[in-house]
Amino acid sequence: MTVYLVGAGPGDADLLTIRAARLLASADVVVHDRLIGHDVLEVINPNAIRYDVGKLPGRSHSQERINELLVTLGREYDCVVRLKGGDPFVFGRGGEEVQALVENAIPVHVVPGISSAFGAPLLAGIPVTHRGLSHGVTVVTGSSLKGSSVDFSQLANPDITLVVLMGVERRRDIANALIEGGLAPSTPVAAIEWASTSREHVLRGTLQELGALQVVAPAVLVIGPVAALATSDVHALVADLALQP
Repeated sequence: MTVYLVGAGPGDADLLTIRAARLLASADVVVHDRLIGHDVLEVINPNAIRYDVGKLPGRSHSQERINELLVTLGREYDCVVRLKGGDPFVFGRGGEEVQALVENAIPVHVVPGISSAFGAPLLAGIPVTHRGLSHGVTVVTGSSLKGSSVDFSQLANPDITLVVLMGVERRRDIANALIEGGLAPSTPVAAIEWASTSREHVLRGTLQELGALQVVAPAVLVIGPVAALATSDVHALVADLALQP
């Protein structure tokens, strides 16, 4: 009996790891989130029992109940897959689930997935770091928990790319906090909706325009000079830099 925490990546089944695909094809039970791509769900063993524990307004499964379900299933079945969007340990609460399983003596293994924090910008042709534009990247959640949230004013660094997950609902507040922290209102911004799927859409603008952009969740927000780039721009920049002494 083993529970596998498997990262489903940003949505496209082709972006699953080989190990993830093998586990899904042989699983006895799959417990999955709401935003798992349809193509990924098709990889699941057709005889597997499925539990949709996705969170929706007015119909949510508490994390405690999910933990209890995994423990119960882990005691009854040989191969239980907990399928989570992106990577299980990047704002996926995978750590809490591992802790619950370990405390109940249930063997657990984690299978990494491509996080949308990096996969979404990459698919949109946006490098989160780029020589001459960005010296690093910070990944944060835009959601708040029990009244607490990230202090975005402290993240206003023009030399660091900011990638915000789950920040669509609070995008106006996030933009205001960054501007108050000293980031220029003209700082480029990109929002990548439904990355890697047929519904993928990229919106671009500036930090001062972020609150008014018609962004639909799920979307990844990229804030910083690199957000103005597309793949063709990257190629041009690389060529320019190669000519510099």
